[in-house]
Order: sequence, then structure tokens, then C-alpha cells
Amino acid sequence: MRELTSYETSRLAVQEARDSEKTQDERNRLGQFATPTALALDILAYSTELLQANEKIRFLDPAIGTGSFYSALLATVPLERISEATGFEIDDHYGHPAKTLWADTLLRLNLADFTKAKAPPKEGERCNLLVCNPPYVRHHHLSATEKLRLQDAVVRTISVRLSGLAGLYCYFMCLSHDWMTQGGVAAWLIPSEFMDVNYGRALKRYLLDQVTLLRVHRSDPNDLQFREALVSSAIVWFRKASPQAGHVVEFSFGGTIRTPNKVSLIEVDVLRTENKWTRFPMLSSRSEAPQVKLGDLFAIKRGLATGANQFFVLTRDKIEELKLPREVFRPILPSPRYLAEDEVRADEHGNPILSPQLFLLDCSLSEPEVKLRYPSLWRYLQSGKPEIANRYLCRAREPWYSQEKRPPSQFLCTYMGRSDCKAGRPFRFILNHSKATVANVYLVLYPKPALVSELTQNPELARGLWKVLNNINPTTMVGEGRVYGGGLHKLEPSELANVPIGDAENLLRKVTDIRSPQMALFIRDISARYISTTKKKSRGRG
Repeated sequence: MRELTSYETSRLAVQEARDSEKTQDERNRLGQFATPTALALDILAYSTELLQANEKIRFLDPAIGTGSFYSALLATVPLERISEATGFEIDDHYGHPAKTLWADTLLRLNLADFTKAKAPPKEGERCNLLVCNPPYVRHHHLSATEKLRLQDAVVRTISVRLSGLAGLYCYFMCLSHDWMTQGGVAAWLIPSEFMDVNYGRALKRYLLDQVTLLRVHRSDPNDLQFREALVSSAIVWFRKASPQAGHVVEFSFGGTIRTPNKVSLIEVDVLRTENKWTRFPMLSSRSEAPQVKLGDLFAIKRGLATGANQFFVLTRDKIEELKLPREVFRPILPSPRYLAEDEVRADEHGNPILSPQLFLLDCSLSEPEVKLRYPSLWRYLQSGKPEIANRYLCRAREPWYSQEKRPPSQFLCTYMGRSDCKAGRPFRFILNHSKATVANVYLVLYPKPALVSELTQNPELARGLWKVLNNINPTTMVGEGRVYGGGLHKLEPSELANVPIGDAENLLRKVTDIRSPQMALFIRDISARYISTTKKKSRGRG
């Protein structure tokens, strides 16, 4: 790393001292995660190159903290090139020592809430370089009153209403619009989740319609920059200027800003129709051939949430020890990390052949009925009632010890996984021969009626279909889901339903490989009907 300036050495000491005086919970709630020095230097070096050569810099950081980006600016460009520098910091805990640290420089540091500040009225007073790592405050830490104020402010600024689920960083980005001069450059270090989730749609419309999006660099989630924040980060650069026809955006991934591991140029028109931007640059385009998706074959649901696994899920030995009635229990699979294989076999009773065998307490009888018919079960329920009955999920059920209905299915998929696992596949498809239900660490794939009919007539098709599922490219699945810090990937039911299995030709080739003519006929039929539906929709749009 480049040699630290005396300012940066002092700033790091201030940062460490201030951080040590706050708890981790406080910093998480306020979204306070300082930018590492090397990353700040790289961002500033790249950002200043997007300006005109020797253009005087009017710098703004709306959430300056102790000043990592301002420090990087001083280390990156000659001092005479900086005409103005402004920062905002709402937290006096960091703002006061930062003001002292930078007192003999040209930085004008405001100890105030940027979202309530008024932008300069004159074009020449606005910044041409904005660089910010805004607070990562989740929506549930914003009061309803605060959300409404921020939403209304954004509408007044850019005529866009953000979702109530948007994090504070989204408001910072939108409200900065009036602080920038025409042609000015902005660089935002933000969570990458905005590229995939519903609340990010409004922000993406702003980036595509009201400014010129230049580049999105996404960090490799396995290389966690903000280890305490547990987020996967992205750096977004844009210019305050209307986008031109045919404009393309650079998407890069991994490595460094200068030398990313992968780069693609994506047309703005493609971005307008793509819900998940994190598929770029790994997948620069979708297949033109109509794709059969998992949602065409399966209805997909999350596994059940008990509200208290340690109380409701018991081993066979524990049930026998407490002399509890077996008829109020049904088998349940353990967490995927305890499944050594992706195929679960069953005994003659439908119980999974695993050790230990787990069972879920699920009883619909009222407490008086339980007390009368099953005294031992009643005593067990009373032992947990004070702690568990009033938990959120339990108190919403009647009775509180009954469970959601999640019938067993032959086909399961893990809900989350890491990209650096031994198998190299964040998600696993499980072939389940047992009658066990599953908890919400799994996604349950229930075959749709047409597939149920085929599987009933030809039970061996289940194994063939399982092999087809396991042949889905892991990158394709990751592209439909979302990623968090440390390389943790998650798939919600709707996201798994959107995963393409492949076009008809490729599917048929895979089916041939597994030598299942019945499956080939079935896939051909599904593909034909899917293609027919796609053509009808296309004609309807025309």
C-alpha cells in the first residue's frame, strides 16, 4: 500500500479511538463502517480521472465521518487543484474530532444532517466531485415519521418515491442530486443489494434516466471489505448528465478497481429490463432461446418456521425419555449442513434414515384436550409455555404449539450457501424419499399437476429430474439470488422459481444423457407449451 500521509496516520488513530468507544450494536444500528485506506485511495484516484484534466475540484462528502475520502483526495491530487471541500457529519462523536483534525485545511465540515441541509442555489457553488460511503442504516431503524420526511424530500428533488424498505443510503444518493453541478461526477460506496431487491428499482430508474451511469464495480463477497457490516459492497460512478442513446455501462467484479477479475459493457436498454444487476458481468446476456424455468414445473415455498426449534424439534431418544405420544410428532430433516449426501433414503415408515432422527411436535388439540388425552405432553407444553407461547410466530398460531402445513416433497433446495464451499455449489438439490417435512433453511419444490401425473406414472422420472436440477449451472442460480458479505448467497422462493433450467434443445440433450425417454417426452411437452405461451405474449405486445 502507498505510504500513509501524516494526516491519514492521525485520522486512523482518531477512527480507532472513536470506534472503540462505541459498541458493535450501536455502530450497526447507525450504519457506521469506515472506508479502508487503500480502498479510499483507489476510489479517489479513479474518480478524479473522470473529471477534465486539471479541472478545479469542488469536493463534497455528505457522510464524511473522520474524513477517509478527504484524506485520500489530499493524497491523490495537488493541493492547488482543490478549490473547495465540504463535508457533513451528523454524529458529533466522530464529527468533533474530525473538525479538529482538519481545522488547518480548506475542508468546511458541517456537524449537521445532510438530508436536512439545503443545496447551494447557484451552479458554480455546487460540487463537481462527490464521493461518499453513506451510512448503512436499514429501513427498520428509521421511524415512520423519518421515512415519510425522507420520501417527500426525494420526491421534491428528483420526482421519484422510494420504497419504505429502502435503506438510508438510497435517500443520500437521491438527495445529493441538487448538490452536484451539471457534468459533475459522483462515486458511491454502497451495499450491492440495491441491484437485486424490489426497493432498489426506484434507485435504478434514477441511475438510468436522470444521470449517466458510468460504472458499477462489485467487490468479490468472499473478500469482505467491511467485515463488521456483513454486506457485499459495490462502487457506483455516475455523471450528472442525461444519458445518451446507445449508452453502455461498465460492470466489473472482483480484484481491484484498476484490475478487476471480470469486466463487461452492458447496454442501458438491457439494464432497463433486467431485475438483477448482480448477474453482470458474470452473465453479459441471457439466452435468446425460450427458457423453461423451475417455476414452470414446481410451486416453490419456504420450509416452515417453528419459532423455537429447540423446543419443538426433538430426537427419538428425547421423545421416549419424556414418554411423549409419537402420534403428535412427524419427521423433519436436520439442517443441510448435517446431510452428508444429497439423497435422503427412508425406512418402511417413511422416516429418514439419518442419525439422529428428528421429529417435529405438531398438535392441533386444545390444551384441555391435551391434558385429558396426553398428560405427559401437557406437562411438556407447560414447561415451555412461559418462554415460548408469546413469541411472535407462536402467539399467531392457534394453538401456539401447532405448526405450518408443509407436506413432504421429493424435491428440496437449500435456502442459503457459500460460494467457497467444498462442492463449489452454494445451493444443493436434495432428493427426499422420506415423509419428512423441512424447516425454513430449505426451499420446498412441489411438482405442479402435470408433473405430478408424469411422476405418478413413471416414478423413476424423479431421479432423472433430480439430475437435471443438479446440472443447472451454479452461476445461473447465483445470478437469480442475492449475495451478502463473506460470500453468503440466498434464494427466496420467487427467485428460485425464476431460475432457468435451459432451453428445449439443451434440456433434451441432458435428458438423453440420463437415458430417460419418459423425461424427454415430458420436457418436450413442457417446452412446446412454454414456447407457445411466449409467442402468444409476444404477439400480444406487438
